[in-house]
Amino acid sequence: MNNEDTKLGHVPSFDLKRQSDTLKIEIRHALDEVIGKGKFILGDNVRDLEEEIAQLCNTRYGIGVGNGSDALYLALEACGVGPGDEVITTPFTFFATAGSVARVGAVPVFVDIEPRTFNIDPSLIEDKVTARTKAIIPVHLYGQPAAMSMIMDIAKAHGLMVIEDAAQAIGAVYSGKPVGGLGDAGCISFFPTKNLGCFGDGGMVVTNSPNIAERLRMLRVHGCRQKYRHELMGINSRLDEVQAAILKVKLPYLQGWIEKRRRCADIYGKLFNESGLVEQGKVVLPYQAPGCRHVFNQYTIRLKDRDRLQAYLSEKGVGTSLYYPLSLHQQDVFKDLGYQAGDFPHAEQASLEVLSLPMFPELTPDEIARVVAEIASYYGDGR
Repeated sequence: MNNEDTKLGHVPSFDLKRQSDTLKIEIRHALDEVIGKGKFILGDNVRDLEEEIAQLCNTRYGIGVGNGSDALYLALEACGVGPGDEVITTPFTFFATAGSVARVGAVPVFVDIEPRTFNIDPSLIEDKVTARTKAIIPVHLYGQPAAMSMIMDIAKAHGLMVIEDAAQAIGAVYSGKPVGGLGDAGCISFFPTKNLGCFGDGGMVVTNSPNIAERLRMLRVHGCRQKYRHELMGINSRLDEVQAAILKVKLPYLQGWIEKRRRCADIYGKLFNESGLVEQGKVVLPYQAPGCRHVFNQYTIRLKDRDRLQAYLSEKGVGTSLYYPLSLHQQDVFKDLGYQAGDFPHAEQASLEVLSLPMFPELTPDEIARVVAEIASYYGDGR
């Protein structure tokens, strides 16, 4: 944030610089060590980070990969999902969730969301199961755990694999257990804006299955168990030593950062309730499901006048984001699936109403107050 931004009261949607500034010395030391060793691919930092993330997710194995999208793709491959198979998932998520299904040659089958949590509605899943269904991909959207108990029961009843898309939810907890370790495999993204982010792209798959872990280690290096002997049709997707070293520096701070995010969410909730906007039905606050630890990768509210408010906030120097302005069944690339407008009404409605407000651990109470005040001012003008 430069001096001009501060003078104008600018509140960024996300600010990586604040966090990086506090860790400069530690990160530089870690990078100097990597440079000194001269090993940049699948070295000690990757191995150590894999063990630490696996422990965090309560799994036996962690396999570092190039990014969160590859984590999903390789997890599907490792679980044996391929051409002709169907994978049930949500249409209200980042493209990579369904894009990864298409990459392995399978067909994404969408199920509408729960309007309060924005996650897949488990009560609608069983009706979509066919003889071709191979897996379910629940997404822990915004850092809110999906309803995993019912999802796992359905999967068990029909012999389906469950691959968790935990890209936005590292550190989230469902019924006392960390997400990522609840299904057959869990996929994590280390994109810079995630709660644990590196300085580029990075990802990981966690699992309790030795067979899935072994296949993943092969798939990420062109299908090799032994160099130059290719047993599987893999790809080049490896978490590198530089990114792993940065993530190792950050990991001990993760739980503290999550608690700061949760405190920011509490402040938002308190101020919005005091403003009267919730009672008036102008703003719908994020819902936190009972028994879950929401980690607020995003703080997403619902509004009827979303686009005009977002433009107003931009004029006032308040950054916001849209996750996501178009449901996946409405994307051009998925037209051949044959879905129509109205097929998933809750997802479609959410795409028109969601707005993610500034959210990061270093966000200050004064900045949150400014965001809420600007929204209150917008509605106070008679809108």
